Amino acid sequence: MLFPLLAGGTAVVAVAAGYNTMAPRSQLYGRTFIGEATGSRRLALTFDDGPNAPHTLTLLEVLALHGVRATFFMLGRHVRQCPEIARAVARAGHVIGNHSYTHPNMIFCSQRQIRRQIENCANALEDAVGETSRLFRPPHGGRRPGVLRAVRKMGYEPVMWSVSSWDWRATSPAQIERTVGMQVRGGDVILLHDGGHQQLGVDRSLSVRATDLIIRRFLAEGYTFVTVPEMMEPAAGRQ
Repeated sequence: MLFPLLAGGTAVVAVAAGYNTMAPRSQLYGRTFIGEATGSRRLALTFDDGPNAPHTLTLLEVLALHGVRATFFMLGRHVRQCPEIARAVARAGHVIGNHSYTHPNMIFCSQRQIRRQIENCANALEDAVGETSRLFRPPHGGRRPGVLRAVRKMGYEPVMWSVSSWDWRATSPAQIERTVGMQVRGGDVILLHDGGHQQLGVDRSLSVRATDLIIRRFLAEGYTFVTVPEMMEPAAGRQ
């Protein structure tokens, strides 16, 4: 009787350990930024897997229409292919973060591979736009203690999210807006996508149109939109 109980307990621990490598809010394996205190009237829009034509450029138009600045976590290989789009994002005043070079799940990467992914993306960003933020978002949200140690040793701050739009599987902009709306509690970092990690040219038109709906809704409800670095600032340092 004891062996089945021990086996069952081991399985539960293994499942829990695996879950926490990917769960965006989990802090089990180390601190990551997921937003500020619940109830805050500030939100941070973040976009992963770009730059991606034409949707990143269309997204810039939407953000400019509302006077909102966002945080873009870019893939190095896409930056190499679309440097002019990366430059457009930077010129518009948005924050650019590192999202690795090829988007591997880093829980399966060696320390050398992790460093190589971050360095190669950083080099691509440097060549395209010059200096960028020291923010890093793990591909797929995958991390373990060794991943976070490597990230911080390289001088980056790991950023996750508290609200997922699930936009990669949505069928309409309204569905994305509703999904986000059901999760927002204030002080949230919202995950959306302007590209796809497997290839360039992924259709993100639904995400772009949903971004307009999300901004309109939450501005009307009294929220303001900030970049991730602005949200990270201590309360005493805010203007």
